[in-house]
Amino acid sequence: MKAILVNSCGGPEKLELAEVPVPAPGPGQALVRIEASGVNFIDIYFRTGLYKADPPIALGMEAAGIVEAVGPGVTEAEPGDRVAYTMCRGSYADYAVVPAWQLVKIPGSLDTRTVAAAMLQGMTAHYLTHSTFPLAPGQAALVHAAAGGVGLLLVQMAKLRGARVFATVSTEAKAALARQAGADEVILYSRQDFEPEVKRLTDGRGLDVVYDSVGVATFDRSLNCLRPRGMMVSYGQSSGAVPPFDPLILNHKGSLFLTRPSLGHYCANREELLWRAGDLLGWIAAGQLQVRIHQAFPLADAAQAHRDLEGRLTSGKLLLIP
Repeated sequence: MKAILVNSCGGPEKLELAEVPVPAPGPGQALVRIEASGVNFIDIYFRTGLYKADPPIALGMEAAGIVEAVGPGVTEAEPGDRVAYTMCRGSYADYAVVPAWQLVKIPGSLDTRTVAAAMLQGMTAHYLTHSTFPLAPGQAALVHAAAGGVGLLLVQMAKLRGARVFATVSTEAKAALARQAGADEVILYSRQDFEPEVKRLTDGRGLDVVYDSVGVATFDRSLNCLRPRGMMVSYGQSSGAVPPFDPLILNHKGSLFLTRPSLGHYCANREELLWRAGDLLGWIAAGQLQVRIHQAFPLADAAQAHRDLEGRLTSGKLLLIP
């Protein structure tokens, strides 16, 4: 089978299309024939070495496809099931072995590409809006990179929770997508400094929460946008890692809260996984949540997908198709 591997960390050119054996499922595992794999910033973090793994590094953290075989003791799925999963590395491939407890069955009305595009980013949006900072009607939230894969889903879920949503984007085209997703206030950060604009739009009160996937480029100003006792949710670092800072800053800016969450800690067991995935796929099936696929690349073009994602040339999700 074909798989994308990284033998030494670096740029997109380090992604190599390799021929490897089809893996066999062990106890509690299932072999999935992958029909679509999602591309995410976490894949870039592994490729560059920001997140550590021993080479050769298999990339890809989500996919949808068909169960080909199961190992001993598996009760969650059987051969022929259409399934999706996330947070198991190695989905840039024709086949992947996955812990069966992480598999979610795909509703009959949904296609595998849509579900593959939604799993990691959709459940990220779910835990951010339902658990990390459970939004309530009338609260004000800022979503950075609002036209990205997570951003568009995050805006929609925040609106489902009844929040007033502020969104930052880079272009008019992306602003239109953010508004279509339901954003109440859209700020083009290429033209305006979002910090004074947020303060103006909130009459100086500030925001209840900032959802920041950008990192160093927005971190300090995001803190300045919060009301006293507001929460800064730093869940990504597409512009680079935030350097160490003095926690006393949080006190000086209004006894703020700061968290750096990850999906793995919010889908730590099957019960939690099924809750988040059930909500997510149910909303998509009911038409309450729209998934935007920006482009689907052949597996062999994984390097170009990484270039486009890093270059902020996308609005919505990138997929790889074996």
